[in-house]
Amino acid sequence: MVERYVWLDVDPVRHEYRCPKSLGHDDALAILLAVHEPNVKLLGVSTTHGNAPGHLTAINAARCLYAFGAPSNVHVYPGASKPLILPTRHDPEIHGPDGLGGVEGLPDASHPQVQARFSIADSGAPMRAIEGMSSIIRDTWKNGTGRQVTIISTGPMTNIALFVSVHPDLLEAIDELVFMGGAVGTGNRSAAAEYNIIVDPHAAQISLNAPIRKVMIPLNVTHTAIATAAFRSQLITSQSLPNGPPALKVSKLRHLLSTLIGFFADAYKSTFGFNDGPPVHDALTIAYVSHPELFKSTRYRVDVELSGTFTLGETVVDIWNYRSCDDSWGSQGKNCIVTQEVDVPGFFEMLLDCVASCDKLSPVNSTQ
Repeated sequence: MVERYVWLDVDPVRHEYRCPKSLGHDDALAILLAVHEPNVKLLGVSTTHGNAPGHLTAINAARCLYAFGAPSNVHVYPGASKPLILPTRHDPEIHGPDGLGGVEGLPDASHPQVQARFSIADSGAPMRAIEGMSSIIRDTWKNGTGRQVTIISTGPMTNIALFVSVHPDLLEAIDELVFMGGAVGTGNRSAAAEYNIIVDPHAAQISLNAPIRKVMIPLNVTHTAIATAAFRSQLITSQSLPNGPPALKVSKLRHLLSTLIGFFADAYKSTFGFNDGPPVHDALTIAYVSHPELFKSTRYRVDVELSGTFTLGETVVDIWNYRSCDDSWGSQGKNCIVTQEVDVPGFFEMLLDCVASCDKLSPVNSTQ
């Protein structure tokens, strides 16, 4: 099993009314998987804007890293606070003031070990995303004698666009960019566009044009990975040791995750009519990096609609090969691998394995 060095870019605080990928709850699951999937080495976490002040996205990421028992040298780096060109989108907030509404058991933002998750620059302020990414990726790559890094994006790709624009010298250090976003022929933030793309479509296009391998995990796939009631029951009960008696008490970590998914499920049911449970969009990016064999995919040319009155932010996937492309991953090539299916049982088995690993290490379980 090949170890993958990963930089994770998230936005774990979205709680707007019409965003069906809201709350940041699935970002939290992505962080858990990045910490506990055996062949993933998490190097750092950057945060980007959602529908809340940028400092809340960073705080929530730090809370998750601590709660999930990440190594102490994995830090959070606050990133872009707004899209490149478009105004920040705001919608009525109904899911709690901090973006992780309904979650019970996460440490408070003021906890010393949460605050310790920020890397402090010489100025005394937290080091920003672009500086953190460039420094750690450069140190990992070591001018070609070290390891390439996989960048994973689970939110608007503003930080990614800035990184590839400011540091073209580091593109050879990037193995691939795996992003949750977009869709083929549908949308969730408009009739045509998915939330992560429409929030900053220009950043998405810049990222897609970068001459590095890209992998897209669209709504068509994430909407099949539903955290059903059966899975949530298994999340609570799958605590016994092999060949041992079942646990008599739900751990605090598992209770935390149960409230996280339960609140997410209620929001999806009441607002969007998902009666069987919520899709766990973002966690699929980690699954792809760790176990790409779980997915079926095809390479296409993908562009973002930047000017359509009704289609702004749509990911235009050239499934019929209308556009003449070269073999590169850049602006003139078939630039993106688009996933089309995922082995759903295999994915949830992987998720439960990571929860079991987290349960053994989480400091949440040792709190009073």
